[in-house]
Amino acid sequence: MKYTFKKPARKDIIKCSVVVVLYIAFLIWIESWWGLLALPFIIDNYITKYINWSWWKDSESPVVRLVMSWVDALVFALVAVYFVNIYFFQNYTIPSSSLEKSLLIGDYLMVSKSSYGARVPQTPLHMPLCQHTLPFGIGKSYIESVQWDYKRIHPERIPVNDIVVFNFPNGDSVLYNVQEADYYDYCYGYGRSLYSQKHGLELVLDSVSTLQKRRYFEECYSLGQQYISTNPGELGRVIWRPVDRRENYVKRCVGTPGQMLEIKDRIVYLDGKPNKEPDNVQYSYRLELIQQLPDDLVDELELSSEQLSQLYGTGCMPLTQQAYTALKSRTDLVSSISLIEQEEDDRLFPKNGGYHWSCDNYGPLWIPEKGKEIPGGLTLENLPLYERIIDVYEDNDLKVTDDGKILINGKEAKNYTFKMDYYWMMGDNRHYSADSRFWGFVPEDHVVGKPILIWFSKDPNKGLFNGIRWKRLFRWVDNIK
Repeated sequence: MKYTFKKPARKDIIKCSVVVVLYIAFLIWIESWWGLLALPFIIDNYITKYINWSWWKDSESPVVRLVMSWVDALVFALVAVYFVNIYFFQNYTIPSSSLEKSLLIGDYLMVSKSSYGARVPQTPLHMPLCQHTLPFGIGKSYIESVQWDYKRIHPERIPVNDIVVFNFPNGDSVLYNVQEADYYDYCYGYGRSLYSQKHGLELVLDSVSTLQKRRYFEECYSLGQQYISTNPGELGRVIWRPVDRRENYVKRCVGTPGQMLEIKDRIVYLDGKPNKEPDNVQYSYRLELIQQLPDDLVDELELSSEQLSQLYGTGCMPLTQQAYTALKSRTDLVSSISLIEQEEDDRLFPKNGGYHWSCDNYGPLWIPEKGKEIPGGLTLENLPLYERIIDVYEDNDLKVTDDGKILINGKEAKNYTFKMDYYWMMGDNRHYSADSRFWGFVPEDHVVGKPILIWFSKDPNKGLFNGIRWKRLFRWVDNIK
């Protein structure tokens, strides 16, 4: 069929002009001129109409017209959602109690993607509204063969104490049968046990040199990896996920690039100064109840009815300072209440450090800053803190020789200049939060956005209507300090 150009109607010219101006403005904003390749197709849709974009409207079959009208609407909706989700806003649901009482399980958040600079997708071929898995678990929601370099539009640093959504840093490797678990926890956990079985002893870390300690952790990790890979029926096969398709986490940023962070007696210190604790920070307490707490007191203190039901007279649960003070004064209901001191934990980051740290007493450590070197240089003692950054996040070849020399890309390194900024994230429910204390720094390329609004909230332990938390609806997250 021969193409004949027809003079466009005035309204088509106006529509085309508006769309082209908006589209070019969008390209200027995202600083990408490859999008200009799409301009001829936009102009053709309104003006030249060389391509018959709506061919199905001329079909004699009513079935074709009906089906294609739905396909047309669906494709438009998916494309619109795709761009809105990437560059502007995304819905997010609080899945765990790590930020209680600041954010609660069942809170639905609107997350701004542009607050810290919208991140250009690193995995562009993915299904909108699906993070990493298609509905009903039928397969991956993305194609990882196409990967773009990290880029953020008009990047901004995260201020201290902001609540942030980010991709789980340790989520690059995932156990298929326990996808919510930390793969590296399993590797070191199994590895330590297997090391003891293999050698008939458990190494006393304080009795060996730093290099020997490193070799011990390397062997533990290798043994754990081997066990997992040769026993897929137990934990499932190991799958890899690109940065922007990893699980979304939400925590509070308590440390920013270039700061020296230390936790002493539960308080976070930045460059030697105590950081303000969140208003609703929680710690774990041991309670001994004389009788069940009345419902009105439970509601007033916003205690977890599910956790209270598990106390059976004596037990542990997280409490805010307000709740602790109120319960301590109720000697008619509570016979004793005391803070639980956290002990050393070999699951803490770095898992190969052997630093004798706990959740309440942790560090000190320096948070890497783009373009800066480690204060005091890179040594075998501090290498466990930074080797995942150097080796994995910033894609270098890192090795330690038999005589203890650190090699980066084949050359001996006394220091290292970082290519990205990094952050330290923690939950407000401090004794019940798997956060940076367990898996380390959050690279800037993992940052998703900033929650700005709680648009809906429902207690998952209650019914559809009596579970709605009306007081939390349309509450600004910035007001949660």
